[in-house]
Amino acid sequence: MAEPTTDTGTVRVARRGEEADARLGTVRRTPPLPAGEASRPGRRQALELLNAQDAPPAVRATLGGGMPCESGSPACINCPAGPGARCTSGAFSTKQGYRRYRIVMTVLVLAAVVFALGHLAWDNPMPLGTRGFWLIAELRATSLIAMAVVAIAQAMATISFQTVTSNRIITPSIMGFESLYVAIQTSVIYFLGAAGITVLVGTGQFILQILAMVGLSLLLYGWLLSGKYANLQVMLLVGIILGGGLGSVSTFMQRLLTPSEFDILTARMFGSISKADADYFPIALPLVALACLGLWLNARRLNIMALGRETCINLGIDHKHQTIIMLVLVSVLMAVSTALVGPMTFFGFLVATLTYQLIGTHDHRRLFPAAALLGFVVLCGAYFVMNNVFYAQGVVSIIIELVGGSLFLFVILRKGRLQ
Repeated sequence: MAEPTTDTGTVRVARRGEEADARLGTVRRTPPLPAGEASRPGRRQALELLNAQDAPPAVRATLGGGMPCESGSPACINCPAGPGARCTSGAFSTKQGYRRYRIVMTVLVLAAVVFALGHLAWDNPMPLGTRGFWLIAELRATSLIAMAVVAIAQAMATISFQTVTSNRIITPSIMGFESLYVAIQTSVIYFLGAAGITVLVGTGQFILQILAMVGLSLLLYGWLLSGKYANLQVMLLVGIILGGGLGSVSTFMQRLLTPSEFDILTARMFGSISKADADYFPIALPLVALACLGLWLNARRLNIMALGRETCINLGIDHKHQTIIMLVLVSVLMAVSTALVGPMTFFGFLVATLTYQLIGTHDHRRLFPAAALLGFVVLCGAYFVMNNVFYAQGVVSIIIELVGGSLFLFVILRKGRLQ
């Protein structure tokens, strides 16, 4: 009897069907939804994407946030490392990426501790442990706290702003915060003379400057991000125009100042940690803490927003509402930082760009702490080296701006290919 023939095409299709069924059995193990959560728009789709091994890394980082798979976990049949290997469903696509992140964070923590202790104890004329030693260390701690506040505020604000605008070559300074700061400083000295410098001292003027900067940003957001024809790009262009206009007004008033008045003003136009006053900390610290907490709680939403407006809406996020919330938190951080130490245009850009290169993930829960640590290491390390090695503390902000501006031009010339 002749053996029955087998249709090769049918067998191939059947095998593909079995593989697909097996894959779906692994991929679509969606965890049960809590009561009331099943009706949330996009929640089910998000959880399915969470378990999809072929989902983009940014999506898996957004929705999973897990760690590398433990031993004994089911193998991913589509793992790039080969059949039988285990993939990750969190912020890093490979174990090597997660290991690199831990090494970078360890190095940054050690560097931050070394520079902080060096700033407090280096070249302290009093013996270690004596009352005089701790008095000098307490005076130096003021600048150390200011560095931490500026580093955290600038780093988190810049990364969040670049995510919301989907552009890694711009900074929150584009919205005119620093131009408004310079305009306020120039106006006071222009109308009140050299004696007006006393008006720029105290918690009252610190609060007023913060309110002015945040008020300007709220005016722009409420005007250009609400309504039927809301447009983020138009808002950025208006921010550039307002910043340029304020800069022109400031330049005009500066030309009418006397040499002594202009000399006083010039000292306040550059960012410097020495400007920070301990009396400002009871106001600055709570504001920065609340704004950073708001960004941290919205870190997963920022991950989704990084995927684009359409993807964000499809996953159930109100893109316009979330954009306004993020920009308000960014404006608070930038206002506090600028009012505390003065303008530092490219510091945030420098820290954010280096963070992207070192960390290698799109998960903001990993980017935020790394950027804050890196910002503190850069700022504290620069002040420690320039103050104790070259004895030129006053040029630290100028050098940071020079390095940050050069990096900005480098990224521009590479057409944004620096990832």
